[in-house]
Amino acid sequence: MNFKTHKTIPTVLLLSVALVWGSTFAIMKNSLDRIDVNSFLAWRFIVAALLMAALRPKSFRHIDRNFLLRGIGAGALLGAGYIFQTFGLTLTTVAKTGFITGLYAVFTPLIAAIFFKHHISRIQWFAVGLATIGMGVLSLHGLTIGRGEFLVLIAALCFALHIIALSRWSPNRDSYALTMIQMATVGVICLIASLKSGFHAPHDQGVWAVVVYCAIFASACAFIIQTWAQSFMSGTSVGIVLTMEYIFAAVFGIALAHEHLTWRTIVGGICMMVGLYLVILYDQPDAPVMPSDHEKIAS
Repeated sequence: MNFKTHKTIPTVLLLSVALVWGSTFAIMKNSLDRIDVNSFLAWRFIVAALLMAALRPKSFRHIDRNFLLRGIGAGALLGAGYIFQTFGLTLTTVAKTGFITGLYAVFTPLIAAIFFKHHISRIQWFAVGLATIGMGVLSLHGLTIGRGEFLVLIAALCFALHIIALSRWSPNRDSYALTMIQMATVGVICLIASLKSGFHAPHDQGVWAVVVYCAIFASACAFIIQTWAQSFMSGTSVGIVLTMEYIFAAVFGIALAHEHLTWRTIVGGICMMVGLYLVILYDQPDAPVMPSDHEKIAS
């Protein structure tokens, strides 16, 4: 089967990533009261990187200097996104943080069109607009732009750049090794960020369980899938699919946190699902940056 023309499997796997990320909102909520965010993120990504290295040590054979630099670059964008998002979250509401973070779905096609001359069709722009409206309906009860919102906006920009970087660098390369480098990079960045207030280990088994869940499923597995899927789908489409995280977060909130099903959830969810359907139907992969002869031999 040719995955480049048949997008069902990459899309379903990306939806599984969005589902796992959506579940972490409810799962992490209590744990983050018992450990600071940067320490939690450092443990999450360092454990993910160590597990990946232990499971497939042969992946190190595929890493040369150019490959390493690209992995670190993608990881730095991802780590910066998490840090800006975290600081922004301390200064604004969870709802606004979720909505503004989701604007990476808007920034992704904008950056790709302006800087890399990617053609974004009217259907794709319409899908982006629907997803943005859907996130707004789900999340917002009024919006003001303060310091916290501005920091989260920078986070959304970093996440968009990360998606674009993977679209250009992941084709024809070892997705596992590239993900491992990203996880290690984010872990080191968050470890450094935690030193200001002190790096802490989880204090109980409950927090450790959440760290391991997030490390395995929400980090290692999720970013392996995202890195691989972006070999076959455009960054714009990947951004839209991953915004389904907010629908899954709402579902888990209803199921686990006893939140109520409201008209906002229904209308916002419908807008996002229609946007998802359109990008899957009209997706065209981005043009990758092809590896050099040296990189082909190394991989």
